[in-house]
Amino acid sequence: MPKAILVLEDGRVFHGFSYGAVGETFGEAVFTTGMTGYQETLTDPSYHRQVVVQTAPMIGNTGVNREDDESDRIWVAGYVVRDPARRPSNWRSTGSLDDRLAAEGVVGISGVDTRALTRHLRSRGAMRVGVSSVDLDPASLLAKVKAAPQMVGADLSAEVSTADRYTVSADGEHRYTVAALDLGIKRNVARRLAARGVTTHVFPASSSIEDLLAVSPDAVFFSPGPGDPATADGPVELARAVMRVQKPLFGICFGSQILGRALGFGTYKLGYGHRGINQPVLDKTTGKVEVTSHNHGFAVDAPLDSVLDTDFGSVEVSHVCLNDNVVEGLRGIDVPAFTVQYHPEAAAGPHDADYLFDRFVELVEKKG
Repeated sequence: MPKAILVLEDGRVFHGFSYGAVGETFGEAVFTTGMTGYQETLTDPSYHRQVVVQTAPMIGNTGVNREDDESDRIWVAGYVVRDPARRPSNWRSTGSLDDRLAAEGVVGISGVDTRALTRHLRSRGAMRVGVSSVDLDPASLLAKVKAAPQMVGADLSAEVSTADRYTVSADGEHRYTVAALDLGIKRNVARRLAARGVTTHVFPASSSIEDLLAVSPDAVFFSPGPGDPATADGPVELARAVMRVQKPLFGICFGSQILGRALGFGTYKLGYGHRGINQPVLDKTTGKVEVTSHNHGFAVDAPLDSVLDTDFGSVEVSHVCLNDNVVEGLRGIDVPAFTVQYHPEAAAGPHDADYLFDRFVELVEKKG
């Protein structure tokens, strides 16, 4: 295997071997703690322009297949693993992860001490990074890293959104219609809604309130997605328009940040973010603690223990991360809207929070 290097913007260098496509790539270095679900991670649009470090040491053991993809392509900017599988072994496998990465032009590096790299990112924070198997000069690659764009100020949702509206039909009897704004939606969102009799119309990120209302939706959904929510003024205004017409609204992850901004709260960048499938979150409504799937580098800035007055009435923080007290959900008291910062669709991940899709349907039923 060709040699490769990884250079962080603070100058730290890691050496390894090419994994996936030969070439070079740049992005924000982030780590994810999931021991399973590497394929779902790779195809999650929320990882657009990020170089993902897998903390689990052995990756690729079960190969790849098309059924587990969360979108039509791999979105990560680069991939960092310690011990890649030499050959896949699983009855569902249709190929190797290495070959899939190479086929889609994704530059990766293997043989890296990912534990040391993760500890470095935890202490120094997520930062820009370059991975190269063609330019092995650390100083040369560092100069390119420092010239790469940062994640703060990056408006990325339009780059991953669908170009045309499409529909995912309900499983069995149709009960409700949802208009979903695609800011980087994962396939499992529509699957979880379909299982509850919901037909989902998925719209481009640039859609207007008139576009959404044209399908006579019973409710509106704002999807997860990549980038800095402070740049997403269009979706923020759309969320305000949805609340003005009193349509039930549910937002996940980036969608939660959008709704937070629409309600008048600020957002900020976390030091190294939450990424993995083992994050403990308190649901303040029930007092239960859930083990949840996360992928976010930004969060909503809102007081944890106050009922807050907004342009749309009273709002409260509904969910809190127990690791660091980050806001993980908002609930409107006077407007039919709620959000969670994490992923109840959890592909891959625990299903503790799957009930939130039931809560969404219940909100529709009450409004009706």
